[in-house]
Amino acid sequence: MAAETWAGISDELRREVGESNHKSWIAPLECIEINDDVLRLRAPSRFVGDWVKRNYHDQILAHLNRSGHGVTRVDFEFGAARANPTVVSPSVAPSRSRAPMDDALQGAPLDAKLRFENFVVGKPNELAHAAARRVSEGGEVTFNPLFLYGGVGLGKTHLMQAIAWELQDSQPELQVLYLSAEQFMYRFVQALRDRQIMDFKNLFRSVDVLMVDDVQFIAGKDSTQEEFFHTFNALVDQNKQIVISADRAPGEIKDLEARISSRLQCGLVVDLHPTNYELRLGILQRKADLFAQSYGGIKIDRGVLEFLAHRIASNVRILEGALQRLFAFSSLIGQEITLDMVQDCLSDILRSSDRRVTVEEIQRKVAEYYSIRLSDMLGPKRTRTIARPRQVAMYLSKELTSRSLPEIGRRFGGRDHTTILHGVRKVEEMRLSDTQLDEDIELLRRLLES
Repeated sequence: MAAETWAGISDELRREVGESNHKSWIAPLECIEINDDVLRLRAPSRFVGDWVKRNYHDQILAHLNRSGHGVTRVDFEFGAARANPTVVSPSVAPSRSRAPMDDALQGAPLDAKLRFENFVVGKPNELAHAAARRVSEGGEVTFNPLFLYGGVGLGKTHLMQAIAWELQDSQPELQVLYLSAEQFMYRFVQALRDRQIMDFKNLFRSVDVLMVDDVQFIAGKDSTQEEFFHTFNALVDQNKQIVISADRAPGEIKDLEARISSRLQCGLVVDLHPTNYELRLGILQRKADLFAQSYGGIKIDRGVLEFLAHRIASNVRILEGALQRLFAFSSLIGQEITLDMVQDCLSDILRSSDRRVTVEEIQRKVAEYYSIRLSDMLGPKRTRTIARPRQVAMYLSKELTSRSLPEIGRRFGGRDHTTILHGVRKVEEMRLSDTQLDEDIELLRRLLES
């Protein structure tokens, strides 16, 4: 009887609030019971329940009273985990006084493979893994935000999504929103365009855990940075967990506002270091086991994985892609994976991996190009004829190697990472106005990469 009453009220509300609002907020609700003066509904999440209670409570009561029920309040319970959690963002909360935004604000979809059990831990990433595990346990927020940074293919996104999966599985009532910085910016611009900025603010300030990937993309976008800053502060004030990733440390992100950089460094900042041989081999072994299941038990000669771990050191994604290519090729021709097959099938990847520029090589080439002594470049002299080539070498070291700023600083006579950052930014600025310097750098880049 209660379910039938609720079904009728739901239909009435559909006509009043519109199809889109009904689909987002009313349709997901399930009637548990109507008991005395209380209507008990089950909502898929606390966020949805709270929004309905704030915005549709009086309408629901009015319909109940017209149907002969003396209900005076609506209570909510919260349902179990969804069958397929992509993440976990409801529709943008529309106000009743105007039309909803054009489409639902969804977070980025989660990849089912990017869970903790599929993350290979080694010395370069063990601290980041431990911090991510701690956040995924939920409970009291111990460091906020957690800021993960590192180069391409080192595992930032894997750890971000693993946290989201773990929280969704263990605490489905939490509203966990995972998205890229570009998605944040796009949705903010959309809200401005549609004059629904308060809806945007309500959503992002109502989540329990906010996860933003590749935050460097909002640098230089003044309005987006402003909104991100206020969202960040609002969530921290509510003791809500924030997890951020970027390709570099907060203080190294060019055009990121100082106040945002400062706030991002208030929590735990963790660097995912470039992989070492042992970690790459472990990743290959794990992936080989998975691919073998998918491709029907293809055999791999001894030494193949070790060879790949030695030769492809720049990027884990390239490493995994190379292994998958070998399995696909082996499956097509019906042969086991041998070292000869590796040389033939991966010739393009191996050629590009052969040429790995080092900081020391950059220093030698730049010193030779500008006709200065290498010892002067590494020493304390600050004359223009020495300082400018030194800054160029710093810039190229940042651009062409995977070394962090502190590591580059150590190779430039033990200089502080802030000195390296200053040199890099100085060259970036000068390239915009000094055509000769820009040409010099492009020539040096070609010489080093040839």
